[in-house]
Amino acid sequence: MARIHDLVELLKQAPDEVFIQPHNVPDPDAIASSFGLQQLLAALGVEAVIVYEDDIEKANSLSMLSAFGIDMRLASSVHTLGAEDWTVLVDVQKENSNVTNLVTDEVACIDHHQYNGPKGYRFEDVRPAIGSCSAIIAEYFQEAAVEPSSNVATALLYGILMDTDNLTRGVSGLDIDMFYWLYKHVDISRINELKANQITARDLQDYARAFEGVEVYGEIGFLRLENANDSLLGAASDIVITVAGVNVVVSYAVRDAGIKYSTRSVTPRVNAGDLVRHIVDGYGIGGGHDSMAGGFIRRDSFPAGRSMDTFTKVRAVAFVEARADG
Repeated sequence: MARIHDLVELLKQAPDEVFIQPHNVPDPDAIASSFGLQQLLAALGVEAVIVYEDDIEKANSLSMLSAFGIDMRLASSVHTLGAEDWTVLVDVQKENSNVTNLVTDEVACIDHHQYNGPKGYRFEDVRPAIGSCSAIIAEYFQEAAVEPSSNVATALLYGILMDTDNLTRGVSGLDIDMFYWLYKHVDISRINELKANQITARDLQDYARAFEGVEVYGEIGFLRLENANDSLLGAASDIVITVAGVNVVVSYAVRDAGIKYSTRSVTPRVNAGDLVRHIVDGYGIGGGHDSMAGGFIRRDSFPAGRSMDTFTKVRAVAFVEARADG
């Protein structure tokens, strides 16, 4: 039996409502994956509501909601959420720093990030080798022999493009296969519109201020931002990694709650996920892919009396230099 049918049979046993929850501050891949799964489940007889926490920050993410008619609701606005409800986590796993633990029972997980280990799910499909969660959801459509609508196909294809940086970063055979399988259903004009609306004028101003503080130590680029949102932090990392001679990037934002990290690597010697885990080791949570990852240290967990900049740079440089020596 195809995996999607296993999931459907499970969810039909839900004692009350079924919810789909992507990670906090959903990006295009999380939005597309959640939307695609919601529509596929509906076609197979299971109704589900998408809920999320925190604001949707990226301009193109906000555009997706209106362009494809996606109904995503803040969890705080859904007053029927209860312990008897079931949730499918999408593009995230339990106990990650970027997901809020709702009162519901997380019975299923579909993700493409590093596996966090068994968390008591009744259905689990975690594939770290895949570049986008959207590709996994597209494969579910294919396995179920359900033709996606133009809106769903276009959203999923856009999710694949965004999370693999146009099929150039962390891309797998499944990402490519699903890209071409979806393409015949896609409204390419929608893709072009979304690509033309990826940042706001405010983002541009934030970029300008942020890049004034870029520091390069050997092959490592460091960038500190003040209270930046997740989208700016990751996008800034993507730009710094293109600087000649820079193979590794560590970007970090100082927030009221703590320090948010974003790492990038274009050298096989340095795994971005391992790098961020080394930086936050003993104080926070981190993880991701070979080429891109993220982490977080709560303010009350950060070592007292330590400089945030020195702490970050010393740990990152030590990790990268150890890999160079190896």
